[in-house]
Amino acid sequence: MINTTATLPAATWRDYLTLTKPKVISLLLFTAICPMFMAARGLPHWLPLLGVLVGGYMATGGAGVFNMVLDRDIDGKMRRTANRPLVTGVISVRNAVLFGLLLSVGAFLILWQTANLLTALLAWFGLLFYVIVYTAWLKRSTWQNIVIGGVAGSVMPLLGWAAVTNGLDWMAVLLFVLIFMWTPVHFWALAFLVKDQYEAVGIPMAPAVLGSKRTLQQMMLYAVLTILASLAPLALNEAGWLYTGVVLLLDIFLMHKVVNLYRHVEAGHEVNREEALSLYKYSMLYLALVFLTLVADRTLTLTFPI
Repeated sequence: MINTTATLPAATWRDYLTLTKPKVISLLLFTAICPMFMAARGLPHWLPLLGVLVGGYMATGGAGVFNMVLDRDIDGKMRRTANRPLVTGVISVRNAVLFGLLLSVGAFLILWQTANLLTALLAWFGLLFYVIVYTAWLKRSTWQNIVIGGVAGSVMPLLGWAAVTNGLDWMAVLLFVLIFMWTPVHFWALAFLVKDQYEAVGIPMAPAVLGSKRTLQQMMLYAVLTILASLAPLALNEAGWLYTGVVLLLDIFLMHKVVNLYRHVEAGHEVNREEALSLYKYSMLYLALVFLTLVADRTLTLTFPI
């Protein structure tokens, strides 16, 4: 519950920064910047690069603000979100909404002026999908929430690609698919750690609704689909020897971690929290390294053709 009896300190810039979910944004923004280097096969022009850094942060940050506005009722009942500024009352709902609108409109204008209209529209699509489709609808209605809702985060590579090319091609679509397939493995690993909190507030996250075994079966399916998506650039001749070697190692380790969790549950045990946390952390490293290796592969192949 929001504290209305005590005198609260004035909100600081750090409180407003918290509303934007900076830890979440860092990886999202990385998956928008890397495709710019991929599309340019080198260093992209500084203006759209700066625009995506600033406008991309503002767009995803605006989505985070509206997410906290809509979720403030359940955030106060969960340990990991109980200290958010809208729960404690440090920032009012009115001020948060105004801040979110400022970020959203500012992001559109910055991306339009520094890149192009397509980039700005893609950013807004991701923002609106996350707020309206995921947060306001799917999150509280189905265990498929994070699967379908993953579209929002998957838009980021499209945004980066469009900023350089003013269009989209199959490579951009593959990057979208990769993140879409990766998201359930990543998020459900975290959901296992806070399963009891989701149950307490009635949010139908897969581990709380399907149970551990069925959720891990789903995770193995999405891990396989993630691996196939990660190998797809090879079929399109969009990646070479460097990417192939690195991504195969990353894929093997990803599958190993998911299968280990499943075997533990199959043996009649509860999900090992340390292993779930390890998978969650590795999934972030996995995505970052896949994107970074793609950048290196395409740049080095151009510079040093084999």
